[in-house]
Amino acid sequence: MIDERAIIERVLAGETDAYGLLVEEYQSRVYNLALRMCGNPEDACDLAQEAFFRAWRGLPGFQFDSAFSTWLFRLSSNICLDFLRAKKRRPTVSLSSAAEENEQTQIDLVDPSKSPEELLLAAEDRQTLSRAMNELPVEYRQILTLRAVNDMSYTQISEILQIREGTVKSRLSRARLALRNKLLQIGNNSEEASSIPVEASTEGRDL
Repeated sequence: MIDERAIIERVLAGETDAYGLLVEEYQSRVYNLALRMCGNPEDACDLAQEAFFRAWRGLPGFQFDSAFSTWLFRLSSNICLDFLRAKKRRPTVSLSSAAEENEQTQIDLVDPSKSPEELLLAAEDRQTLSRAMNELPVEYRQILTLRAVNDMSYTQISEILQIREGTVKSRLSRARLALRNKLLQIGNNSEEASSIPVEASTEGRDL
């Protein structure tokens, strides 16, 4: 655990290279947050860079009312939300190398006994997971990412989103249900599609 306050004081005293210690400490978590929220690696990289740039500019006004990490994740989360709202998001598949567009992919039904956090972190079919996450409302995607991907407590999420812990719990509950339903829906649709017989339309060619 780094001493955030000491590093920030060094930066503000003119030792600007020390800011790199904060970037090194949090860059992967900020990038993963952006990636889960926007679903595109290139956009996630740009958004993470923007978050660190804005944090750098905002350091002189940082009052240490919360941990730097809390402030940084709040900043990152809001940047992602602004990006998605401006873009009026479209579902994309980009968290893993996807199959070719016309290639049929076998998708198993989701095990409803697993929690959405388990599905989010350990789903075998990341293409399905990416699609489900990208189809959720941005507020649900945001809170699931903070809780499941970044493993944050209700208190930390409450501080980042600036909402009550009770609101965190209720929103997370709705987000879990929405994710589970979306995953089950995608799984069921895939099974239905795979059950449709395919007839050969070209002589001498097996389909």
